[in-house]
Amino acid sequence: MEHAIYLVTLVGTALVVAAAFSSLIAFRFGAPLLLLFLCIGLASGVDGLGIEFDNARVAYFAGSLALAVILFDSGFGTPLNALRQAAGPALSLATFGVILTTGLFGAAAYYLLDLSWLESFLLGAAVASTDAAAVFFLLRAGEINLRERVRATLEVESGTNDPIAIFLTITLVEIIAAHANPETHVLVTDLILGFLLNMGLGAVVGVLGGLGIVRLVDRLNLDHGLLPIFVLTLSLMVFAAAGAIGGSGFLAVYLAGLIAGNSDIRAVTILKRFQDGMSWLAQIIMFLILGLFATPSQFPAIMVPAVLLGLFLMFVARPVAVWLCLIPFRLPRPEIAFVSWVGLRGAVSILLAITPLLGGLENGRTIFNVAFIIVLVSLVVQGWSVGPLARRLGLIVPARLGPLDKVELELPGSAHHELLAYRVAPGSPVARGERIPRWARPSLVLRDGRSMRFQDMGRLAAGDQVYIFVPDRYPRLLDKLFASRAVVDPEDADFFGAFAVDPARSAAELEAAYTPGLSEAEQKLTVGALVTARLGGHAEYADRVLIGPIELIVRDVDDKGKITGLGLSFEPTAPMARVPVFLSAGEIGDRVSAFIRNWRKPTETQTAEATANEKALEPTAEKITTEG
Repeated sequence: MEHAIYLVTLVGTALVVAAAFSSLIAFRFGAPLLLLFLCIGLASGVDGLGIEFDNARVAYFAGSLALAVILFDSGFGTPLNALRQAAGPALSLATFGVILTTGLFGAAAYYLLDLSWLESFLLGAAVASTDAAAVFFLLRAGEINLRERVRATLEVESGTNDPIAIFLTITLVEIIAAHANPETHVLVTDLILGFLLNMGLGAVVGVLGGLGIVRLVDRLNLDHGLLPIFVLTLSLMVFAAAGAIGGSGFLAVYLAGLIAGNSDIRAVTILKRFQDGMSWLAQIIMFLILGLFATPSQFPAIMVPAVLLGLFLMFVARPVAVWLCLIPFRLPRPEIAFVSWVGLRGAVSILLAITPLLGGLENGRTIFNVAFIIVLVSLVVQGWSVGPLARRLGLIVPARLGPLDKVELELPGSAHHELLAYRVAPGSPVARGERIPRWARPSLVLRDGRSMRFQDMGRLAAGDQVYIFVPDRYPRLLDKLFASRAVVDPEDADFFGAFAVDPARSAAELEAAYTPGLSEAEQKLTVGALVTARLGGHAEYADRVLIGPIELIVRDVDDKGKITGLGLSFEPTAPMARVPVFLSAGEIGDRVSAFIRNWRKPTETQTAEATANEKALEPTAEKITTEG
């Protein structure tokens, strides 16, 4: 027994270490990290090194707890401004998008696999949600600086679509396991009522749980080493409590993290660091367990239809669902295309595919194997193409800040202040003489191994270490002051225009200088207000507005979304987006319209030529008739 404990511990830790080392490979080559984790699990399983693991209940239990930890961290790290910015499109995708994807995919699965309609929709529900961890690792590993609106939409969608997919999957498993064959209207009614009850209870428990976590952390004077464990345990209690009363535990734990992360919770820096590490550990454990549970030797029997279904999901089901969901929001075509493509399937899909095995369904193993292959196809095909597609669609913008050397220190006994340590970077604004704002209190400066008061140092120099007391919800202005100048790619040198424009200047001056054709009402606005109005009331970094012969580019915005910097260009400098035709219904419509126009054009030309020839022959015919 003792020997078995050592052996299991050795093997388990070795797998975790191998997965951690594989992240270095992923960061180096931009490979999907989830794919590496799954491959390690597959290589260690029954068809690889011979580790037998066939306990579906343990796999589902461990995966569910790991997913709860990941969702709490995802909510904790989602700022409210991102939620407000992308709430409409993201929630539409997380609800109607999941349902539409389930329906479209289920119809295709019915004709490609030997499954019933309900089993086909069950498989569709299992693979309908996206994997946030895989998506954002690829964005970080590839150093992809996406537009804020696109990034926020993907973040919020990936954090909120799992509960809906989980509800659909579990409900369909229960119906099939009970050998029920309900009529369509009865099934739809039960699903709607069950969904509202499940999501409603989960939302209530999540909101109350998040508020309770914040209150307990502020009231209890716990040791900083114990505090992160206390918060993590409370989050799992919220998850379990919601599930115990029939609600969505996954929605509850995400909302609890969202509320806790956007409140004035104590020791927020310590909590973020701890949860980041726990989220990584949860992902590694979940992916390895799911990889161990799979049996690759069973894949060849269903490989062809599974690959076809994976391609159908990427090229048809997901793009159609995204297009239909985003119609009311009038997003640009490149952004819709990118959201359509970045729908990577991951551990959640594999985890949900275990539920048919738990329910004892006859085709449970087939559903699991098909879902596993679809995840692999998604990661292989989509995983390496996220960066190139973002560049092709013109959704990558130059970095706003250069490298930043900052350390956040929690102050004992202070709930609302932090101590930040900045190293002055060469070329940064403070190194060039910019003043530190009054709300920040510099206290100490280290230079050449000596410590001195800030007031005695004079002008800061590159390499100085500055310690500053700030409120824990400090503005991003300090980061801008201490960061070095961003390195701009030569291709982006003219991205923000050749001239700077003061957003506070009157728009009438633009009309006088460039005559872009502004109305009288627009001329009464400031240039910044004019750009904001042309953008529909919300401006973000790198937005562009074409006004007559000039183009105005948003160079910077403050924390409240107000434009603080504008560029002006006489020629459009943004890259022309080339949208793949299969990712955009609008692009398909344009291609079809162009084909019809080109098809009609030769016919119309031939008709016009024939008419001209007839008119040219009329005098000759008259002459012949007269002479005759």
